[in-house]
Parts: sequence; structure tokens; C-alpha cells
Amino acid sequence: MADQAGMLLFSRPHRRYNPLSDSWVLVSPQRTQRPWLGQVEKRPPEARPAYDPGCYLCPGNERAGGQRNPAYTGTYVFTNDFPALLPDTPPGEYRRDGLLYAAGERGTSRVIIFSPRHDLTLPQMALPDIRRVVDLWAAQTAELGGLDYVGYVQVFENKGAAMGASNPHPHGQIWATEHVPAEPARELHALAAYREQRGSCLLCDYLALEQAEGTRLVLQNEHFAVLVPFWAVWPFEVMLVAKRHVGSLPELSDAERDGLGDAIRRLTTRYDNLFAVSFPYSMGFHQAPSDGAPHPEVHLHAHYYPPLLRSATVRKFMVGYEMLAEPQRDLTAESAAERLREMPETL
Repeated sequence: MADQAGMLLFSRPHRRYNPLSDSWVLVSPQRTQRPWLGQVEKRPPEARPAYDPGCYLCPGNERAGGQRNPAYTGTYVFTNDFPALLPDTPPGEYRRDGLLYAAGERGTSRVIIFSPRHDLTLPQMALPDIRRVVDLWAAQTAELGGLDYVGYVQVFENKGAAMGASNPHPHGQIWATEHVPAEPARELHALAAYREQRGSCLLCDYLALEQAEGTRLVLQNEHFAVLVPFWAVWPFEVMLVAKRHVGSLPELSDAERDGLGDAIRRLTTRYDNLFAVSFPYSMGFHQAPSDGAPHPEVHLHAHYYPPLLRSATVRKFMVGYEMLAEPQRDLTAESAAERLREMPETL
């Protein structure tokens, strides 16, 4: 538990430091009492058919790019018909006056379909089916990371129209890039600096601290823990952290892959129960680069960023001060974790 001085500080406006990104977030707990007269979203209908003949991700259907899906019965992966990255992008640079710089970027974008069922999301799937998704994430990370031009593999999921998902069929994406993207690069720098200065792992030490304190811990099993980071920005942001110091998805043992599936299912079930809605979020794993070099500083974890602020009809946007100064949140990490702990793990 935080000491008395800390609890007093947390009840007033304060800033919290994020050692993973070397950044700050402004926390304003007193603002949770303000009335809301802003934009209100209408809830979309939740009921969907198990098979939708108009869905370009359902088995046997024609995709938007003209290709036809096979009659798959489990997970399915394909190269995005409208990819953000191309493997044959030619090398090239543009420089001018030491101010303008651009460089070509090779890569590929793949779509990962979780289930043939159009009407399911991860919390509604059986654990063996989620385990197959975990195995596919690991296999794709290994395959794409083995390409000679790939330096990083980003596994992520955008769930819900609020987070830009173009199709409600349960799916995620994997983008493999030539260079390490900005966000994981920032974390890699922080993890390496911490290891150099202290001789230990930042996330191992941080997880031990959170387990000892308990106020921001949401759930855990033998292999993974889910917590609201002390420095969280999004209202119900969480971090899913491997308990063993492991660098990437392919390195997970069979038991750890089962544990990851269990933690994902329990977390996303609590999310859906929080506001009695299919809870939107963006999530992604941060893991070791695929550059062939050792990265003992890296500790596998995933970030979940949900936009819902106080109900299924009130969303969080980055605006005003957040766009011009630094991120700000009203709900403290401790309050968010308490709300999530109160949620049942049955839909």
C-alpha cells in the first residue's frame, strides 16, 4: 500500500512519471465529479450472426481485395489486401539542409483471424481457441522476424469501431518493419538504461513492487499478471506482464502460452462486464527486436488502451492540453484497478 503521504498526494492534482517512456502524465482526481454534457455515442447493436455473407473475413467469403477466404475452421492468417507496408519498397533517402529527412521502409502487414465465428470476441471464446491465437502470434513473430530485412514484429488488435476496427469479425494484425518503431524503441532505450544502471530488469522490479503493494494489481495467474500502471493515461489502461523474464512470444513455454490465454480471457471478460458492452480497446505486445542481437533487457508485455471513460457512451479523446502539453487523466490508476477487480470473470 502507498504510505499516508502518498495517498494524500494521490487525492490532489499531481504528475506521475513513466520510466518506460521517460514521460509524464497529469492526474486530476477531483475532475471525476464534473458533469458530462459532451458527445454521447449511441451503442451499436451487440447481436451478430455466427456467419455473415457480407463479411470479408468470414470463411469462404470474398475479401475486399477480390481474393476468397478458404473455408477455415480455426485461426487464419493472410497478407493484408491493403497493406501499410510492402516488402519490395526500394531503398532511398531524402535529405535537405539538415532539417528534412525521409527514408524508405520495407515490411509487411498480415491479418490474424481469431475464429471462424463472426459473432465472437476473445472473452467469448473457449480457452483452447484462445491458445491457438497465442500460438499463431508466436509462430508469425518467429516467421516474420526470421526475414532478413525485418527488424521488429508488432502484434496488435484494434477492437471495436471506436478504435478504428473496420470489421467486427474477431481479428488482429501483425506489422513487420525494417526498423524498430518509435514506441517500442523508447521502451528499449529505457529498459537498456535501467539494466545498465541497476543491473536488473525494469519490468521485473516493477512487477515485484506492484505485487507487494497490490493496489493496482487486477488479476494474475502462475505465469502472467495484469495491472493498471502507476503512470496510466487511458481511463482503464492495463499492462499484461510475463512473470518470467522472457523477451518474446515465441520463447513462451506451453504452460506460459496457456497462462497468457487465461489472462487475456479473464481481463477482456472484466472489460466487457465493466460497462455491460463489448469493450473497445487497442492492445499490442512489446517484445525483443528481430535484429539477431541479444536483448537481455527486454521483458515481454502487452499494453491495453481502452477509450471508455465513465460509461459505454462517454469516450476519452486526446484533446487540448493533452495534445499541446502532456497527457492528463481524471481517474487514478488505483481507482481504475479497484473497479476492474470488482468485475466478475463470467460474462
